[in-house]
Amino acid sequence: MEAILRRERLIIGGCLAAMVVLAWLYLFHTKMAMPEMDMPGMVMLDIHEWGPTTVLLLFVMWAVMMVAMMVPSAAPMILAFLTVNQRRQATDRPLVPVAIFIFGYLAVWTAFSAIATFAEWGLHQAAMLSTTMTATSPALNGGLLIAAGVFQLTPLKRACLQGCRSPLSFLMSEWREGRAGAFVMGLRHGAYCLGCCWILMALLFVAGVMNLLWVAIIALFVMAEKILAQGELLGRVAGIALVVAGGAMVAHLW
Repeated sequence: MEAILRRERLIIGGCLAAMVVLAWLYLFHTKMAMPEMDMPGMVMLDIHEWGPTTVLLLFVMWAVMMVAMMVPSAAPMILAFLTVNQRRQATDRPLVPVAIFIFGYLAVWTAFSAIATFAEWGLHQAAMLSTTMTATSPALNGGLLIAAGVFQLTPLKRACLQGCRSPLSFLMSEWREGRAGAFVMGLRHGAYCLGCCWILMALLFVAGVMNLLWVAIIALFVMAEKILAQGELLGRVAGIALVVAGGAMVAHLW
């Protein structure tokens, strides 16, 4: 049983790593396709005419980016689900493919990607988005920084982060049988992660949606919050820093 579990963990871990590597390769490819404009897969498209094709490509970019950013920090929960699932099979419980749990998790971030896409389209329509996919309003950018910093200090943030930091506690309290149950568990874990990280993703409008350095920094920060022993403290310190940075940006307007 232990040998099978180790083999399964290696296989699933390898699949997760492959997903993340492919996602990053896609982001680098689209970055290199039009480096002067930092556009997401928009080669040969007129950015001044955002039709359905443009919006669809933006959605794909956001969805792939969420895989690149969120799957690494979700890996401990996914591997914990695999372990619990395998051990339950030893007691004649039905085995549920771990892919169903992953699909549920990614469904949440796919929905977020759709919302982010329409937010980006709205900024473009309002002439508040640069060709580097950065919001051009200092007031908006400062407000986003302050909002993200304040959210880092709220009880909701702590509750959602705790749900992400304790895989076994989550699985023991949220376990549901069957394939539908695994999908719902993936949805619920995705909801915890979304509640924890959504406004951090919104900061990409401040740094530039296709600024891959900041994409990587935010992804590493999200992972550190979830995995490190002092992750909660790190999140609070970052919250204070974001409030200060946002306050300075807004104060500069006056």
